[in-house]
Amino acid sequence: MTMSTVKFKLIMLLVALMGFTSNAWAQIDAQPQGDTIEVKSDKMNRNIKCTVIVPEQYFDLDLQDEQYPVLYLLHGAWGSYRDWPTKANLDDLASDYSVIIVCPDGQDSWYLDSPIDPSFQFETFISKELVRYIDMNYRTLRSPGYRAITGLSMGGHGALWVGLQHPEVFGSCGSMSGGVDITKFPNKWKIDQRLGKYEDNKQAWADHAVINIVDKIKPGQNIIIDDGSEDFFYEVNLNLHKALLDRKIKHDFTIRPGGHTWDYWVNSLDYHMLFFAKAFDRAQ
Repeated sequence: MTMSTVKFKLIMLLVALMGFTSNAWAQIDAQPQGDTIEVKSDKMNRNIKCTVIVPEQYFDLDLQDEQYPVLYLLHGAWGSYRDWPTKANLDDLASDYSVIIVCPDGQDSWYLDSPIDPSFQFETFISKELVRYIDMNYRTLRSPGYRAITGLSMGGHGALWVGLQHPEVFGSCGSMSGGVDITKFPNKWKIDQRLGKYEDNKQAWADHAVINIVDKIKPGQNIIIDDGSEDFFYEVNLNLHKALLDRKIKHDFTIRPGGHTWDYWVNSLDYHMLFFAKAFDRAQ
């Protein structure tokens, strides 16, 4: 168990002992879980911060030879590597599913290799440099069947973009409320800083939209996609679902009540964890 996890659980115990009400607890800032690491990107020539959460049993002396699958969990625009660890109980999820969870800092990159900015090469970072670092420094199961990637909003687009383009790395990929067709949002979320202004670079935008790589998807990956019925990305996710159906690409697709909110994503993560756990079981 990591020091930050111990601190978090001690705070929760003290709260219980002091008889705090649920409203009082809600006023206390959540403590980030896991350990913060910095991973060197040779392609970007800089370090990228990430949070890594390992299951509690990782430190069990009787399980020192045990290896674990890995989930790469991506945040959305304006977010950071600290988002998921402060919003969801990743510590319990990692332990319940015996999985290592890695939350990289995406820095409004849309997880693309920018054709105009060499300092934003996040497809390469996630799919090669980060995976290599995690496999070298943690006890991981090092085959695609034991790696999954998912995320919310920008991270939903990023997880599908990286995962579907690199089936040799990720056997499973998913998206929650993903911005899966960036061409519909030409003036939003710094996408133009990664691809250039839409009016002058329409082909680059089209080439980097998840919905436009459906015909390149190879069979065999486990894909899960969901969105809230009140989300502004609802239509583009529905269009992606239809495109996958037209290509007869097997996938799990769900629309549930909800909007573009953390309440929706934290709930959605439970579904993704179960989906990936079943995929990991099948990989055995």
